[in-house]
Amino acid sequence: MSQSDKAVCFTRYMVDTSRVSAPGTSGASELFQLLRDGAPRTRAALAQATGLARSTVAARVDELMRLGLVAPVADAASTGGRPPSQFALNPSARVVLAADLGASHATLAITDLTGAVLLERSEPIDIAEGPEAVLGWLVETGVAMLRELGRDRTELVAIGIGIPGPVEHSTGRPVNPPIMPGWNRFDVPGWVQQHLEVPVLVDNDVNIMALGERQAAWPNTDHLMFVKVATGIGAGIISGGLLQRGAQGIAGDIGHVRVSRGAGVPCSCGNQDCLEALASGPAIARALRERGLDAAGGRDVVALVQRGDLDAIQAVRQAGRDIGEVLTASVSLINPSVIAIGGSMARAGEHLIAGVREAVYTRSMPLATEHLQIVQSAAAENAAVLGASMLAIQHVLSPEGVDQLAAR
Repeated sequence: MSQSDKAVCFTRYMVDTSRVSAPGTSGASELFQLLRDGAPRTRAALAQATGLARSTVAARVDELMRLGLVAPVADAASTGGRPPSQFALNPSARVVLAADLGASHATLAITDLTGAVLLERSEPIDIAEGPEAVLGWLVETGVAMLRELGRDRTELVAIGIGIPGPVEHSTGRPVNPPIMPGWNRFDVPGWVQQHLEVPVLVDNDVNIMALGERQAAWPNTDHLMFVKVATGIGAGIISGGLLQRGAQGIAGDIGHVRVSRGAGVPCSCGNQDCLEALASGPAIARALRERGLDAAGGRDVVALVQRGDLDAIQAVRQAGRDIGEVLTASVSLINPSVIAIGGSMARAGEHLIAGVREAVYTRSMPLATEHLQIVQSAAAENAAVLGASMLAIQHVLSPEGVDQLAAR
């Protein structure tokens, strides 16, 4: 995907977030929304699009240039006399820090304002060490990466963080995350901002994966589900071009929907026969151990499938059917045009996806599946960090974000 295409696709995602101007936004921030798509425009074109006087447009363009958000580009064709100057988004003016925090690994990336990765680092971590240890590493490593790029800390304008647990998005606080002891209700944005004074956006890992997948492979798709199949199972939902979190931020928590083939299998949530208890990596491994195979976890299941073990292939195919059973209801409810399957178990390849397709295409209404694509994630392991970058960028380039930048 070209840099101009990246600018266009993340701008399309953000258009609806600024349908209504926030109280107190500046004229410059409103004008900037027309320039976010990366297409060059003259002052005259901006004046015509906004209905503003050319002198007002000129003043606001000058303010955006002072902030570094737009820059002059090649002059437009002349219709007689001096050719008019054009202006467009300047993606390299500022950078964001994107963080994908997993249970045992973390990936950090510095990206420009189109999401292009300038530098990336991946290291093993233990999320159970607690928020101060993990976030301390994030801050220290992020600052070191800025130095390595030769970028000043003042050029950092936002941080996006994905974590492996439920998040109250309005506050950025984790809410009862099962594999993150010590993190419950911890003020993640507040702690990070004590060290890096920029906006900090936090969301759960599946939501940011959905953003990353759309950015990487489906920029023109407004109705998409990203399903992560790993130690747990969850979904990120984009509908109408917007990420859907629901009233309490747990939209897409499909891992705890009951599956019909269950026979009293206990789930970690306290219920029985949940999808996660039957079709997650650990659940498939448990089923294979009961058949006498050596499978300690999801990684071993994938290895067995890749070696052509028939029992493992059949177990993964059945897990796909179970996931498809739950997704059938989702297809009827939200009518996505793409379902992307990611997470560590997606490395089992077509065997998992074939089971999903079998169930969905068999049980859904023909109209709902007429153009539905069920595919393996194109962004793969990069989905989360790319989505975290998009989470930060969407804030920075919103009217509110531009006003905050001007105030700083």
